[in-house]
Amino acid sequence: MPCSLVIEAVLHRLLVLTSYKPHVAHLYNQVTIKPGQRLYMVNQMYPYTVKFTEETFTSRSAAEGNKASKRSHQMSCEGNGEKIKSPAKTTSTSSSRTSDASPPPKKTPPPGPDKSESAGHWSQGLKVSMQDPKMQVYKDDKVVVIKDKYPKARYHWLVLPWDSISSLKALRSEHVDLLKHMQRVGDQMVQQCRDAHKLRFRLGYHAVPSMSHVHLHVISQDFDSPCLKNKKHWNSFTTDYFVESQDVVTMLECDGKVTVKDGASELLKLPLRCHVCHKEQPTIPKLKEHLRTHMPA
Repeated sequence: MPCSLVIEAVLHRLLVLTSYKPHVAHLYNQVTIKPGQRLYMVNQMYPYTVKFTEETFTSRSAAEGNKASKRSHQMSCEGNGEKIKSPAKTTSTSSSRTSDASPPPKKTPPPGPDKSESAGHWSQGLKVSMQDPKMQVYKDDKVVVIKDKYPKARYHWLVLPWDSISSLKALRSEHVDLLKHMQRVGDQMVQQCRDAHKLRFRLGYHAVPSMSHVHLHVISQDFDSPCLKNKKHWNSFTTDYFVESQDVVTMLECDGKVTVKDGASELLKLPLRCHVCHKEQPTIPKLKEHLRTHMPA
């Protein structure tokens, strides 16, 4: 005989219905009944087992009550012109809101300078690298030596002063001692190099560097590196665009400043010429192939 059952929920309960069938796996259906709702069940063959499980309102009610009291307390404090500064109170309030409500919307940062164009700009990369212990190979109270991230030869270091000096044009006579110290440190790097006996090195500055912060290049003259890719890379180290360290010191001692020749950037467009025999090469791959003939055995 068909069996009908009507249930009217009086309290907020969780109704669990379990339907049994012979030789068939159990099927579980859960239905949440709200106050005032009616549930109709019609079963023509098998009985239902109905279980009621009371939801715990105590914890939620207590949490809501606590939250309400905190809000009222916060409003009363703000009304008196006082601000809540305790990190503990702020944390507890935010955690209760997170559990009972959706997360607060993200705040839009106030307008300001774009970090990617200021401290995070690629031209400021040296200022970041010189602070990185993984990049540092030597440091003292005046300078730090780091590996060039994109070396143009087997050995390529940069000597940077801790003092913030943007470029060669910012150097003055009072920087003479600092630049002499930078040169001494560069010479020490060469002396400690395991291949110093068979490789030649140069120490110098780019006339118009692309990276901010004065830095002295200490570079081996093999130019055996996959990072040397184009004419600009080559000419920046093999033409007058590369100013010898001693020449910079001399200019500061004599003139109190460093003078960069007009049109220095045009030197980067010169033809590719071997820095040893000055034979012109048509492409970078051909130049690198030619450079192997000058490599020490």
